[in-house]
Amino acid sequence: MKYPTSKLIDIAITALAPISWGTTYIVATEFLPPGHPLLIAALRSLPIGLLLTITLRKLPHGIWWWRILVLGGLNIGMFQALLFIAAYRLPGGVAATAGAIQPLLVILLSWVILQQRPAKGSILVAIAGFFGIGLLVLDPTAQLDTLGILAALAGAATMGLGTVLVKRWRPPVSLLVFTAWQLTVGGALLLPIALVIEGPFTPLTKTNLQGLLYLGLVGTGLAYLLWFRGIGKLSAPAVSYLGLLSPVMATLLGFFWLHQTLTPIQLCGIAIIFTTILVGQKIMASRPTQLLFKTQSGIETKILNAAEHHR
Repeated sequence: MKYPTSKLIDIAITALAPISWGTTYIVATEFLPPGHPLLIAALRSLPIGLLLTITLRKLPHGIWWWRILVLGGLNIGMFQALLFIAAYRLPGGVAATAGAIQPLLVILLSWVILQQRPAKGSILVAIAGFFGIGLLVLDPTAQLDTLGILAALAGAATMGLGTVLVKRWRPPVSLLVFTAWQLTVGGALLLPIALVIEGPFTPLTKTNLQGLLYLGLVGTGLAYLLWFRGIGKLSAPAVSYLGLLSPVMATLLGFFWLHQTLTPIQLCGIAIIFTTILVGQKIMASRPTQLLFKTQSGIETKILNAAEHHR
């Protein structure tokens, strides 16, 4: 099945989100102060979320107060906290190995919550992607911290559930407003917990501030905007397959920035990952895709049958 240009553009734009998240590992270890994973997770989300919410001047109403509490907690608060705990406690891109189970979780959660039976071959492709990530980042000599692995697994579960719920609930506002709400709520939930557990920062260096600025604007604000846009235009499993690009980016940054080596096994893992992403997108191409966000005129777009769209 041949993709229309618009669909390829949607996939490419969505892919920028996990690519930017793949930079989190090197930014956390090379640019940010140690010992404050929860506080960093809160500060990369809350300031940009508050700025957008104040600028847009629109708040949730009715049922959307508790829905945003759930979505912000899953997609931002819990996921960001667990991501940073894993990044601090695991070497290089190892944290992403456990996180690579997310496509499989999204497929299963979509089956239960969205009543979407898995497309033929989708589970096998998701397992192949997990195997490819293992070949890419697992090093027999690496110290696999138990808490770090659990954090990575839990992070994949929370983000997977959040992705499916975004698809389940149809936000009555624009994409930008929807993203701002989640960033604000997620950061606000996490900040007091971080201050109690970790305490405030010691004086920050210029490098620390640059790292926080990058994570807030690019790695969080822009990345989540593109991710939620992708959930609105693609199927939940199709979006989750793109998440496999995050550890690829982390590994490539280790190669180019930290001058780490790439073994033949790692190159094989990269090949499997890209094959998984391509096959996964092809499998999901004929599935109906629901556009979730309101257009500029305020009229919700209807369900599009992707098969008809491709004719």
